[in-house]
Amino acid sequence: MPGRQRRRKLGRALSGGALVGAASLSGCVMTRPARTPALTPPSDLAVRAVSFGSASGATIRAWFLHGMPGGGSVLLLHGVGSNRSSMVARARFLHRQGYSVLLPDFQAHGESTGEFITFGSRESLDAMAALEYLRRCAPDERVAVIGVSMGGAAALLGPRPLDVDAIVLESVYPTIRQALEDRLAVWMGPLGRLNRYVAPVVLREVSAEIGVREDALRPIDRIGQVGVPVFVLSGTRDRYTPLAEARALFEHARGTKQFWAVEGAAHEDLYAFTGDEYEHRVGAFLSVQLRPVDGAASSRHGSPEGPPLACAVPSIGQGGAHGA
Repeated sequence: MPGRQRRRKLGRALSGGALVGAASLSGCVMTRPARTPALTPPSDLAVRAVSFGSASGATIRAWFLHGMPGGGSVLLLHGVGSNRSSMVARARFLHRQGYSVLLPDFQAHGESTGEFITFGSRESLDAMAALEYLRRCAPDERVAVIGVSMGGAAALLGPRPLDVDAIVLESVYPTIRQALEDRLAVWMGPLGRLNRYVAPVVLREVSAEIGVREDALRPIDRIGQVGVPVFVLSGTRDRYTPLAEARALFEHARGTKQFWAVEGAAHEDLYAFTGDEYEHRVGAFLSVQLRPVDGAASSRHGSPEGPPLACAVPSIGQGGAHGA
């Protein structure tokens, strides 16, 4: 018996050590840049390739699409590990409605420079720089942001939430700890119930590597500071950001707000999943918030008249802005 007990203790110790080692490795993998070669612009959209500096220290690459004067502008913020090409379908829909659109790559994503993915921290500075760039490209327009997962977190985090006229948040985590625990529960399979023990180890590794404290990655603490209408979307089968967590985020929002539980959707592209219904719901929300007089511009279709704007933007954070 004593020998058997020792073997069991040794087995548990080895298993625990393996989990800790795997946790440390996963932390390194999670922060690794998701850079890509040059992205091919969509052939059916007259996008302008642009770049500008961010206070994150990165040079941000983006596509700008000029819309109808008075039609409003929309900033599209992609999710973690992705890039601006994942937002092209939304840009196509918004352009048909006459909006000007900016699609940036976050730092350490796509064609933008950057050392680490920071899950919304440095990316929030990129979002602020992108918003400033968009305002200069399409002056006097009301502006909304659509943020997917980390992109939505970036719209809320940083020095302050983005100063826009409306916010659409898709599949956004309430806290980084919950986001990690949810993912570990999926990734660890049969050992998923140990997620709450592994998560603190991973968070310590990640925080040390990227220099961002855990308490700086809590969108649920920031959404109450948003003073404009908010539309929160979440899939009912999302295991990475469960519906209950999305509802908790929504409950912390103040003022005008809407919630859409997308039936059957996981942690995936909700526009691709719902298609026409997304266009109807999100399009109606944007039209009301960005075209408050009569929404007349929403009936315009096709390409805008005249060439895309050449945005001459002074330095934002580190580095200037220019067409690329």
